[in-house]
Order: sequence, then C-alpha cells, then structure tokens
Amino acid sequence: MKIRNIIILFVALTGVITFASSFYIVREYEQVVVTQFGRPVGEAVTEPGVHFKVPFVQKAHFFDKRFLEWDGDPNQVPTKSKKFIFVDTYARWQITDPLQFFKRMQNERGAQSRIDDILDGETRDFIANHNLEEAVRSTNRSPQSSGRISELIGDTLIDISVGRQRIQNMIQESANERANELGVRILDFRFKRINYIEEVRTQVYERMKSERFRIADKFRSEGQGEASRINGEKERDLQTIQSEAFRTAEEIRGEADAEAAAIYAQAYNRSAAARELYSFLKSMETLEKTFDEQTTVILSTDSELYQYLEDSQ
Repeated sequence: MKIRNIIILFVALTGVITFASSFYIVREYEQVVVTQFGRPVGEAVTEPGVHFKVPFVQKAHFFDKRFLEWDGDPNQVPTKSKKFIFVDTYARWQITDPLQFFKRMQNERGAQSRIDDILDGETRDFIANHNLEEAVRSTNRSPQSSGRISELIGDTLIDISVGRQRIQNMIQESANERANELGVRILDFRFKRINYIEEVRTQVYERMKSERFRIADKFRSEGQGEASRINGEKERDLQTIQSEAFRTAEEIRGEADAEAAAIYAQAYNRSAAARELYSFLKSMETLEKTFDEQTTVILSTDSELYQYLEDSQ
C-alpha cells in the first residue's frame, strides 16, 4: 500500500512538473527563442502571453525587447592632426532579430562585448580621419561681438566641413552595417566627453594664451597709433587756435590804438581858444612849480612865458 502511494505521488509530481515545463509566459518587454537540443526551433516568439513547448526537450531563451544601454570606456584616440584625446562614448541598442541574435551571440553579455569591439573600432577610425575641431563642433562659429575684435577672433576660428553630429551619425551607420548580422541595431550613438590628454592640453592652453596675447598686442599697437594721431591733431588745432587768437588780439589792439589817437587828435584840434587855454594853464602850472619869491629868471622876449607875464602886468 505504501509503495502504491509512493508511485501515485511520484506520477502526480512528474505530471505537475511535465505540465509546468510544457508552457512559458512571455511578458511585454520580452522575446523568446525556443531551442530543441540546443538548436532553434521555428521563429522567435515576440507576442506576450502564454505559449507552449515540448517539455524536457525544448527550452525557452528570453531576451529583452527594450532599449538597452551601452556605456563605452574612455579611450585615448589620435586625431588626424596626430593629437591624442580622450573620447568617452555611450549608445543605445536593441535586439531586433532574436533568432539571429541567439545564433551569433547566445546572450546579452556576449552582445555587450561584441558591441564594445564594433563601436570602439568605428570611433577610432572616424576620429583618426578628422581633426579635433570636427569632433567637438557641429557648426562654424561666428563671433558674437562686432567691430575690429570680431575680425581678429574670426581669423583664429577654423572652419569645419563635417562636424560632431555628422561624425556621430557616420559612426552609428557604419556600426549598424556590422551589427545587423548580429540581430541588433544601434539606435543612438553620442560622444559623452572629449578631452585632451595632459601633454596636449598644456600645449593647447599655451597656444590659446599666445593667440590672445597676439590679439591684445595688436589692439594695443592700434590704440597707441590712434592716440598719437589724436594728440597730433590736438597740437595742430591748439596752434591754429592760438595763432588765430593772437591775430585777432593784435587787430583789436591796433583798432583801439587808432581809435584812441583819433579821439586825442579830435580833442586837440577842437578849437584854437581851447588850445591857448590849455597852453596857458600848463605854463602857469609850470611857473608855480618852478619859481618862488627868491628865484631870479632871465627870459627871452620871444618866450611864451615872458609874453604871459608881460600881458599880466
């Protein structure tokens, strides 16, 4: 009896295990490849729901249907101008053909390693075929300021013909040509960070400083030339103003002297009586200041003073 119960329990347990292994559940974000003795059977299952398989003989391999993340390691890469830079990249990828993916990769860990090889290789190739400016800029720059400084800064900017965005797109397209046979697709690829190595960074900083010093010296020399021109014009204008003022002053002084002489002449020539009175008063003033009671004077009869004294008697 006990043996019978054990057999029944064993058969029931075997039936439960067999029934449980005869179906599998596919979620919305999953896709499945069913294999029989290690070989794929039929097409990949991409529809969510409950699906059946031969128990113990067939096995379900689950793969993610969502966008998967790839984060590259920073690598030291030479540019076309032989300058070494650190390039850090990232990408998003997806399993588009799970059956092909299973045949080539087996699992997502192997796919990550293969994508590392593809994207790192393509990045090196395209960076090595372009200058650094192409990898860090997407458009040609134009200075925001205006005037002379805009012209000087504009001379130092290198024009690009490809640009960062196009290089990223070309890397993605080339990588997809190689990844297509793996059953995956690179959905997006970006440069996360680009930087010089220490040695090159120092050289770039020195070049940037020397370029700015050159622009400053050019501005300084132009400013000194402009200052000299302004000072020259100032001295010339000052000399002109001074000479004009001196000429005007002399003209005014001459006119004043002429007007004063005219007034004196007019006053002197106004009448004979006035002249005689003036002469008399001056003679009397001279007589008063020159003689006293003890003074003896010998005068000529032709002297005007004698005539005044004689008339006064």
